[in-house]
Amino acid sequence: MHLIRSLLFLFAAGTALRAAPLLETSDVFPAKMAGIERYRIPGVVVTPKGTVLAYCEARRNNSSDWGEIEIHLRRSTDGGKTWGPGKQIAHVGARLEGNPRKAAGGEREQTVNNPVAIVDRTTGAIEFVYCVNYARAFAMRSTDDGVTWSAPVDITATFEPFRAKYDWKVIATGPGHGLQLKSGRLVVPIWLAYGKTGDHKPSAAATIFSDDHGRTWKAGDIALPNEGAFGDPNETMITTLSDGRVLLVARSVSKANRKLITMSADGATGWSTPKFHDQLWEPICMASIVAHPANAGTLIFSNPHTLGRDSSGKEIPAGRGKRENLSIKLSRDDGTTWPVSRTLDAGPSAYSDLAVLPDGTVLCLYEKANDIVAARFNLEWIAAKP
Repeated sequence: MHLIRSLLFLFAAGTALRAAPLLETSDVFPAKMAGIERYRIPGVVVTPKGTVLAYCEARRNNSSDWGEIEIHLRRSTDGGKTWGPGKQIAHVGARLEGNPRKAAGGEREQTVNNPVAIVDRTTGAIEFVYCVNYARAFAMRSTDDGVTWSAPVDITATFEPFRAKYDWKVIATGPGHGLQLKSGRLVVPIWLAYGKTGDHKPSAAATIFSDDHGRTWKAGDIALPNEGAFGDPNETMITTLSDGRVLLVARSVSKANRKLITMSADGATGWSTPKFHDQLWEPICMASIVAHPANAGTLIFSNPHTLGRDSSGKEIPAGRGKRENLSIKLSRDDGTTWPVSRTLDAGPSAYSDLAVLPDGTVLCLYEKANDIVAARFNLEWIAAKP
């Protein structure tokens, strides 16, 4: 019997390895849906039960970072093929109105921003953190796969220790998703800005973490300081490596036009000296990264793959490439090299987030022009020739 089971397993594995390339897309948050002018800043996670939770900022009146913004979520129980109705989930109670950019005009807006979900595979719960007016942070929880959510708890005090380094005026979680380490620790990437009230720069990046399943949160060390060549690190994304270390990849406004990376053993302290990764181009745009369980060290990365160039084709320092040509990269050595790259969307495309389904299929929730769509693909599609 044991031999038969082993043979069946090997046959199934061989079949999976020979799977045909798969690429399917579906609309998730099209502009104008439910009276929302535009949806932006996507995030996606897969629960222990296999439910896909897609969430984003619902920018009610315009596409500005500041304004009347809500957090909306849609659920999928078939691996991202179809989606349930959209629902506002965060900060639906007492309002916290206060747009500092329009204070003089008496604008009564509430900006609920930068949603991040974290799957706790120990408890089965989904922890969810977000900010309001880029000034306060909140956490809530779902124990029924995202159908209902607990009342939000103010966790703004978690960010106070960062003032020892940067007297922040703006705080932001993620965006995208957080992760759980093998130790059970929950980690959320964050960034903060310490210029004028409401300004998103100058900025630096770090993490917050919880060792009690989201009941309390603590500040980690500054992972990416705003020093030297590291211009305004922000909008970080994280994943675990095959040896358990945490890899943090950040957007930055730098002459290098490359993503910044740093590593930590526990996702909170002892970050390595930041460096630019030459293969991860930086068009000043949020990217995403996720570990794939196919083989140890397999990572997937999504980001617009563009550079700012002059009329002769020469790369311009701090050139700000266009937000287009969203590409999927594959690494088999924990992100040391990225030898495989495949264009997912050659047109206007920007922020994205990645998740892996139980069967190994990858989901990329991304901004396609003015909409947010979901792409489902497998490793075979990434590796196949266009």
